[in-house]
Amino acid sequence: MRPRVPALAAAAMAFVLLLAGCSGEDSSRTDGKITLRFQSLAWQEESVAANKELVKEWNATHPRVRVEYVQGSWDSVHDQLLTSFEGGEAPDIIHDASDDLADFAYGGYLADLRGLLPARLTADIPRQSWETTTFGDGVHGVPFLQEPRVLIANKKILDASGARIPTPREPWSWEEFRGVAKKLTAHLGEGRYGVAWPLKDPVSATLNLGLSAGGRMFQRGADDTVRIEFTDADAVVPGTVHDQVTVDGSASPTALGGGGSDALPGFFAGKYAMVPLGFSYRQQIAQQAPEGFEWTVLPAPAGRAGLAQGVSPQTLSVAEDSPYKKEAVAFIDFLLRPANMVRLAKGDWMLPTGRQALADPSLRTAENGWATGAALARHLRSAPAQSVRGYPEWKDKVATPALQEYYSGGIDRAELRKRLVKDGNLVLARYQRQ
Repeated sequence: MRPRVPALAAAAMAFVLLLAGCSGEDSSRTDGKITLRFQSLAWQEESVAANKELVKEWNATHPRVRVEYVQGSWDSVHDQLLTSFEGGEAPDIIHDASDDLADFAYGGYLADLRGLLPARLTADIPRQSWETTTFGDGVHGVPFLQEPRVLIANKKILDASGARIPTPREPWSWEEFRGVAKKLTAHLGEGRYGVAWPLKDPVSATLNLGLSAGGRMFQRGADDTVRIEFTDADAVVPGTVHDQVTVDGSASPTALGGGGSDALPGFFAGKYAMVPLGFSYRQQIAQQAPEGFEWTVLPAPAGRAGLAQGVSPQTLSVAEDSPYKKEAVAFIDFLLRPANMVRLAKGDWMLPTGRQALADPSLRTAENGWATGAALARHLRSAPAQSVRGYPEWKDKVATPALQEYYSGGIDRAELRKRLVKDGNLVLARYQRQ
């Protein structure tokens, strides 16, 4: 979950972070000691505390390799890192997300971690998670936290409707989900809806959930070039949202333009029975829900590919220019020991990628839906656009406006396909010629 701030504030933060990154201790010390700068993007109070505590614990037991904590921001990290890379002032250890790494990896700014990572860590994290940080032949980050999308439901409304309650073993199909949303809407009455889709940023949700239906959108050829296709499988998820809003009247049209946090007041007030959200939104719900409000976590609907879902995990990378790559990887290994990975996951209300951490009993409890999330972990796959160069421009200039118009009923499926494919391939072709 990435919080948003106004553009000017983000720009100001980028400048502040650049100064912070430049003003730390010089990592080459004459007394034989090393200082590594660790830029963290933790922002929730629990998460910041967990990261700072772990840095403190490392420093207490590693007097000759000190880690300096540098606070970063999700809203400005890409531009801030690019500036610091080009200026030779990048942090040694970099916290980011896998979908932000491609340009840095291909640009030579991030170290290839093959040969540096300990066997324990490489074996503990599943192959499908490592795929999210593999670009070309190199591994340019360690994926450590991941966030599936789930359905957060008003338990009282769901129980009263008589609808079948889905589980990870027996989830709803996309067709059944549409039928349940209609049933809940009829149960609630006029002005209230079975579901609210907060899709201010619709692209990643559409692509990642689309994997369950067998959608891929991006097709890579034998010559390694990527083209966009929009098949019937790709149309399942966007078609469901479109039909719920414009045909069934079971999804709120006004919720489409907001983010997840924007939908919560209406959810708490009983205006919406269900809201598809990232797993970490459970923290806001647990903290903000009115007294007596009962909520439950349900798996997202399944398609022909089951519960498959795309994710872009949070990552830890090492700057290529860092003279202390081995020491930086040693700190990452410490930070991601199973018990420590559990602390980081609980601080962010997300799932760890590591098998040992994921097996921790505290992440398998029914309370706050942890068990449902843990059951989804094995179904998580690399996001479809993970390594596609030109994806950010396609997302911002082509896909976002096209999907927003389609979901609100402004264009039909044929026009959506035309824009995503024809206009999108023109964008990707330009990047692949470079």
